[in-house]
Amino acid sequence: MKHFTLIFLVLCSCLYAQIEYSAGVSPNSGTVNFSFDIANHKSELKDKTRVDIFVEVPYPSIQFTKKDNFYNASYNVTLSFLDEDKKNILFERLWKEKVKTDDFNQTLILSNLNLSYKTYDLIPGKYFLRCIVEDGDSRRSSSKEAALDVRKLNDTLDMSDLSFISDVVKDSISEKIVPNVSANVTNKDSSLSFFYEIYSDKDRQVFVQYSLDGLSTNSSFKQDNPQMVKAGKNLIRHTIDHLKFSLEEYSLKIILKNSSWAEISTSEKKLHSKIQGLPRSISDLDKAIDQMIYIASPPEISFIQEAKDYNEKLGRFLAYWDKKKPNPKMVDNPILIEYYRRIEYANKNFKGFGNGWRTDMGLIYVTFGPPNNVERHPMDSNSKPYELWEYYELNRTFVFIDNTGFGDYHLYNADFSRWPGYRQ
Repeated sequence: MKHFTLIFLVLCSCLYAQIEYSAGVSPNSGTVNFSFDIANHKSELKDKTRVDIFVEVPYPSIQFTKKDNFYNASYNVTLSFLDEDKKNILFERLWKEKVKTDDFNQTLILSNLNLSYKTYDLIPGKYFLRCIVEDGDSRRSSSKEAALDVRKLNDTLDMSDLSFISDVVKDSISEKIVPNVSANVTNKDSSLSFFYEIYSDKDRQVFVQYSLDGLSTNSSFKQDNPQMVKAGKNLIRHTIDHLKFSLEEYSLKIILKNSSWAEISTSEKKLHSKIQGLPRSISDLDKAIDQMIYIASPPEISFIQEAKDYNEKLGRFLAYWDKKKPNPKMVDNPILIEYYRRIEYANKNFKGFGNGWRTDMGLIYVTFGPPNNVERHPMDSNSKPYELWEYYELNRTFVFIDNTGFGDYHLYNADFSRWPGYRQ
């Protein structure tokens, strides 16, 4: 295992065009990472609903260029509103965002975000929304889609959609809510804050039920709150305390009930919990443990898998990786981050007939990293498609042959017994 760790630290490159240049580069580096969120609110216009749309872009996802003493970036956002069947574009909205900082290090911090907010008054009904973000300098782009159900909100008693809160910024005049558009929390968070609106035609008491459910562990939290509301619009901010998040997906549901406990309206939204210090690509603990076969021994993996419950399993998983840290005092673990970067890269680039990390190319890439040189022979007249991967430091060349012609490359005359971490 020491030999494997050494390989992790010395095999590096800086380009991305092909696999031999993929060291340290995210598999999504050709796109712009962003998040967007949608919320229905009561409109001031008759027979319409106000739809709030938030678009959040992390600084490292866009290209900064230096001009004078500042680093500048820009990106374009396109929102396309389509009919429910996605056959016709009803209308589009475009705008440009600009970002500026005098500190280059700020451009590398993932928690630095640029948030844009747009609102549209729409006729209630079912739509489809497509959001495209394009980097202004590199022209890299990515898109996300979502079904858009524009609800008709009742004048008598009703509730808007909920939105998660990232922060509340206060000054001498007012408070500004910063939404958590990505809907991410970590195991270090012990509370969950969110906001929504209740609309009423008179002053009254209502009841609000909050439920937070873990979709993998079947954990559940419920809370019933009486709430006095006034005639008109009521902004409600609420925080659920004393929570303990695991590595899984959660669902927060709000149910609005009248004074007779009759259900009036509901709002539900999912959020994702991450373990602080783990890559975003790790969203399933059991899968992440299975993927350790190229670095951990079978007894080590079995020890983690045989934990009595989820929390013990997570603790054993983190303890294993803590031992791999080059420096125990480091917060981040570069070995873990690089390992799962390679897993993610393999899943995206070595499809074959299974998961990319399970393919022969995935095995070699995850174990040894990017090759120093690749010879590709996709159309030689007297042979099937094949590739040669050369590792200069190892004095080894691996030959992959595509016997089917469908890109499913397998190792030729592989000597697995000499490799650390080879899957059994």
